[in-house]
Amino acid sequence: MEGPGDLNAPMGGHPSGLEGGLAAALESRSRSALACGALQPIETEQVEIRQGGVRFLVRVVSSLARKARQRRQGAQQPCQDPFLPPEPELTVALLSPTHVAVLNKFNVLDHHLLVVTRAFEHQETLLTRPDLQALFLCMGELPSLGFYNGGERAGASQPHKHLQLVPLPLAADGPALPMAPLLAAGPRTGIGTCAGLPFRHAFGRLSRRPVANVQRAAELAAEAHDLYLRLLAAVGIRGLACAGETRQSAPYNLLVAEDWVLVVPRLAERFGSVSVNALGFAGSLFVKDRGELEAVRTAGPMAVLRAVAGPP
Repeated sequence: MEGPGDLNAPMGGHPSGLEGGLAAALESRSRSALACGALQPIETEQVEIRQGGVRFLVRVVSSLARKARQRRQGAQQPCQDPFLPPEPELTVALLSPTHVAVLNKFNVLDHHLLVVTRAFEHQETLLTRPDLQALFLCMGELPSLGFYNGGERAGASQPHKHLQLVPLPLAADGPALPMAPLLAAGPRTGIGTCAGLPFRHAFGRLSRRPVANVQRAAELAAEAHDLYLRLLAAVGIRGLACAGETRQSAPYNLLVAEDWVLVVPRLAERFGSVSVNALGFAGSLFVKDRGELEAVRTAGPMAVLRAVAGPP
């Protein structure tokens, strides 16, 4: 795959070598970014907590406390968009005229990829077909889970619109996705809910799987976008006109797998001091110290998710 080139230049088409080359480019860019210090992985200790038929993965991330302090200290500082432009050393590929693939600079999971709009769009604007097409182009090459944190209360740390992608499996053993056993019980057609999930949500299936082909990704994006809007409506979220944009009426998380989509509305960002993003509803939680780990263990991960999303 070609390098990222000039990210501020107009682009008349898709970069040559996109189809079939993203996985190799991701591996290569990860190695070079790690070597030059642009990529700064966060070390974690993984703990397993079983509840309700799910083997939850809880990662103790001491660096989250440092990042939280830095965010508070920087609250009075002028906001700088890390994606305009993204760091060249972290940029993996130009996916389309509207989106670029970028490594997550402070990654907990290896090969954690961000799918970022090339021009600024707010994280609280509704997703578009081009957003989902760019995501599916990546998912067509990598066994992965796509997700989106719709707003700060849903775990978003940047206001510039970006979807995210993490490789599967999330753990070395067990299901590729911890929540998979419960999600498998979701409706086969139409939209509905998964009986074992004790938090508010809406679930629907896709009729085809992602492939690394521009036209087929566009077709799947059209189907997925329609499903996404219906899932939002099912949990009471709609679009609101705001300064020429269509913003979400409430915060939410989105999970996109190869054959299903899950939307979870949010009541709160945190359970106590434990921040929860979209990956929590896939069965993967992050805590900043042992105290937070014990809080999750005592309450139970399902209670944590119910608290921040609300009851069914």
